[in-house]
Amino acid sequence: MSGDEAVARAFVEARRAGMPLAAYPGTPPTTLADAYRIQDRAISLRGGVIAGWKVGRVPAPYSGALGVPRLAGPIFADQIRSAGSDGKADAGALPVIPGGFGAVEAEYLLRIGRSPRPGSRRISLDEAVELVDAVHVGFEIASSPYAGINADGPLVTISDFGNHNALLIGAPVAEWSNRAFEDWNVATFVDGTCVGEASARTMLDGPFGAVAFLVESLGARGRTLEPGQWVSSGAVTGVHPVAVGARVEARFGDLRVSGTVDAAAR
Repeated sequence: MSGDEAVARAFVEARRAGMPLAAYPGTPPTTLADAYRIQDRAISLRGGVIAGWKVGRVPAPYSGALGVPRLAGPIFADQIRSAGSDGKADAGALPVIPGGFGAVEAEYLLRIGRSPRPGSRRISLDEAVELVDAVHVGFEIASSPYAGINADGPLVTISDFGNHNALLIGAPVAEWSNRAFEDWNVATFVDGTCVGEASARTMLDGPFGAVAFLVESLGARGRTLEPGQWVSSGAVTGVHPVAVGARVEARFGDLRVSGTVDAAAR
């Protein structure tokens, strides 16, 4: 079994079991190509329909060394949940792996209405807007069997599905195409305490920049955005660690989404 195969298999099996890994299961990747190769192998081993992609920010100094500002990971159809009309999640909708890494991220979720033109590798923000047919508010649940997933840097994060575990889709944003929502104040609360506050204007080139990034990143991997897929466009207020049982809420202007963190099924 190759090193990539062993790492991918270990992450997939640990996730299926909802069990932690005490250490990184092999030799960590040293290049973007290595990291995405492990991710692609894990996608194949896991199986399931890819219903979208999460995008995360690559912090300095890694972004300069790797030459990319963002990273990507798959969102599978069975990882997507919908909040009710009151913006509250059903039980079990916010699953983290006990003993591993667990966090919530308040995000704008963009639904793809059409694929980019075949062969597209770089697109403008205006072209990215044209690919989208809806914007919702919601949570990305970041969780990995390996507690050091983020501390060890973005290449390790990429190798385990980009540290993605679930997506909670909340209310739609009305008149999103004018991009006024990017100025909304967003606040995240954990157990009633505000743990982060910002607007989408602080997110590199914003939520639609995440779509433009994916066109290029996926294109380099022989993949593309497809109609109906979701783009979890990046943490607005930050990545906020949580434990099982935590109550979380995000406020996007007048819109709300909330739920209780639960243990991933074993």
